[in-house]
Amino acid sequence: MKILVINAGSSSLKFQLFDMTNESVIAKGNCEKIGLASSFITISMHGNKKEVPVKMENHVQALENVLKMLTDEKEGVIKSLSEISACGHRVVQGGWIFNQSVLVNKKVLKDLEKLTDLSPLHAQANMAGIKGCMEVMPKVPQVLVFDTSFHATMPEKAYNYGIKYQDAEKYHIRKYGFHGTSHRYVANVCAKMMGKKLEELNLITVHMGNGSSITAIKNGKSVDTTMGLTPLEGLIMGTRSGDLDPTVVSYLAEKKGQTAQEVVKYLNKECGMLGISGVSSDLREINDAIKKGNKRAKLALDMLKYRTKKFIGSYMAVLGKVDAIVFTGGVGENQEDLREEALEGLEGYGIELDKKKNNNLPRGTAELISTKKSKVKIFRIPTDEELLIARDTLQLIKK
Repeated sequence: MKILVINAGSSSLKFQLFDMTNESVIAKGNCEKIGLASSFITISMHGNKKEVPVKMENHVQALENVLKMLTDEKEGVIKSLSEISACGHRVVQGGWIFNQSVLVNKKVLKDLEKLTDLSPLHAQANMAGIKGCMEVMPKVPQVLVFDTSFHATMPEKAYNYGIKYQDAEKYHIRKYGFHGTSHRYVANVCAKMMGKKLEELNLITVHMGNGSSITAIKNGKSVDTTMGLTPLEGLIMGTRSGDLDPTVVSYLAEKKGQTAQEVVKYLNKECGMLGISGVSSDLREINDAIKKGNKRAKLALDMLKYRTKKFIGSYMAVLGKVDAIVFTGGVGENQEDLREEALEGLEGYGIELDKKKNNNLPRGTAELISTKKSKVKIFRIPTDEELLIARDTLQLIKK
């Protein structure tokens, strides 16, 4: 059984085709710069990767071109579209409506439209990907997997904000959390590595990339997470500011002569590691700048490490007992000094990192990196959100 996983952005469309008999990736790639004259597709099949300039005015055309490549007589990986049993879609915001993955029908699409205000850019992109697949493959089942659904188990005391209760209820203002597919995936891998059921464990999962979030998992369920109503809350990220005093928005609006919406866009696109360092949102470039003595680049990394430790400590208090801490995401998996300094000084809480292991990890493998004496296990586990989406999709179409 083959499942196509779609992750649609505003001007991009990432895809992976899985053979679910052994969960192997048959093909994967990305349609980039959709709507622009310079649009192109990067695709990997049969162990070969290539970049092809392709005219794509919208997501439907992007999908049509991807499917042509997958079914190409000479270079394709499937003979016809009939081999694709279902499509699984990553959807960022499930809001107050969706707390688990769902099979698409007319009601689901109507309900999805209700969530547009919460995440307008993501919602438009997600809808374009879904409708594009429905148009190109009308008989193929479509499944939606939500970033927010894993966090639907948070208690009211964790997800509510300190605003007037009636306004929170009326406008659905609350913490929703994101990166749920990643947190759920690595939590399950961690449980397997520990030889225990997820329901028996308390975990802190640290997903760090260009976007970052940390989640407290109690008995296998999310009870708190750092991202909020939108992905802007929480940790400092590539271009996002993370937590700040809400009056910063009105203060900046007044000083810069901007609207609140313009300031929020600035906090999402121009701040974080990029804004602090003045160098880049990419930690690899920030690391290079630090080696050259750039003080602002060092400050940016120091701030990120500090906030990571602060959130880990706060979730230790929330959980009481912690069985394991898991680092994942591009930064979490590959920035060894961040893992070290985020856990430094926590030995008194039974957290001891094996620094030698931490500094000599093979790329792309799941590894235990705590000492034998450590009461809390520490793991580096690569995430695979697409595989989790494929698994959810398979489970739903079997039902």
